[in-house]
Amino acid sequence: MHNTFRSLSNPNYRIWAAGALVSNVGTWMQRTAQDWLVLSELTHHNARAVGIVMALQFGPQLLLLPLTGMAADLLDRRKLLLFTQAAMGLLALALGLLCISGLVQLWHVYIFALLLGCVTAFDSPVRQTFVSEIVSEKDLTNAVALNSTSFNAARMLGPAVAGILISSVGTGWVFMINALSFAAVIASLLMLRVGLLRAAPRLKASRASLLEGFRYVRQRPDLVSILVMLFLIGTFGLNFPIFLSTMSVTAFHAGAGQYGILSSIMACGSVAGALMAAGRDQPRLALLLGAAALFGFGCALAAVMPNYWLFGIMLVVIGVAAQTFTTSVNSSVQLSTAPAMRGRVMAIVLAISAGGTPLGAPVVGWVADTFGPRWALGIGALSGIAAALVGVRYLVKHHGLRLQFDTQRWRFALSGGQH
Repeated sequence: MHNTFRSLSNPNYRIWAAGALVSNVGTWMQRTAQDWLVLSELTHHNARAVGIVMALQFGPQLLLLPLTGMAADLLDRRKLLLFTQAAMGLLALALGLLCISGLVQLWHVYIFALLLGCVTAFDSPVRQTFVSEIVSEKDLTNAVALNSTSFNAARMLGPAVAGILISSVGTGWVFMINALSFAAVIASLLMLRVGLLRAAPRLKASRASLLEGFRYVRQRPDLVSILVMLFLIGTFGLNFPIFLSTMSVTAFHAGAGQYGILSSIMACGSVAGALMAAGRDQPRLALLLGAAALFGFGCALAAVMPNYWLFGIMLVVIGVAAQTFTTSVNSSVQLSTAPAMRGRVMAIVLAISAGGTPLGAPVVGWVADTFGPRWALGIGALSGIAAALVGVRYLVKHHGLRLQFDTQRWRFALSGGQH
């Protein structure tokens, strides 16, 4: 147990984790309220509208990729985080005021989603790499996993609270509470002991530095394989707002409270996956392969579940698989990347993870509207299986993965080491 939570012995990490937890709860409350606002208040169960909001919110991470990665490696990460967190709080406040005043329209949500996406594009890579300035290299995997645990623990609480608040006081107050929650992470950043931070190497701004991250990744077949796997699952599999909202509303005819509970149920699996990752020292590609395959089969089984609670049970499995996969991607990429390149490489990782949404979310939303939400989950299942096959191909080509008969049983064996 001590090994699982060892990063909390670092005073700076404790301060950072406390502020992040409060903000994460608010973020998940807003995500739930935003999806519900679009799906049930501004449209008549239009999953494509939810997909458009997701595309606008996550698209900037792809479009602004060269700039965001360079900013994370060039600028003071703590100061940049203070700016981005304050900006996101103001956006939540403005959207909340529109909802409370009764003036909100669908195009307003589209604009705020785009603005939030632009700010998040700069916030995400610096927030992911800032942890390497707080803890040592040997604790980096643990700290990344604990960050994921915090994020998903908030996912358990946030949607359930949001569902209650939506039913009782309306969506606008959920956005207002989220705006207030950003004060916690801003306070934690101001309270950090700057002298204990491990300053990362800073690059000098140049046109060449914009593309250096792509050149670095291109020379690393292990990173290329991981990014292709991430693209498949991130684009077509991690569309949980569409999966959960459409299954809840159209397949099980549930209300806002039950929709929030489904999000919290899946977060239970995500927390379990993150805690398991926190106990590992070094993630391996074979773990990514297994998590991708489990995600695919979990989505396939969830698609055929006949009732609300059986569907919820499968969401736990999907949560474990998805969190194991994404946490392992994050820590394995950071640990295997040169410190001076982390910001740019992590920007690529996050752009693929979130930036694939503009491609996948509208497609998944169209499938949900045209053929039903169960078929949309089938798209997620195919993404997991395809990603697992990409991992198998890499291990076969670069590490001699083969199936051999040994001591009266079949087993997989590698001829070389593994990144």
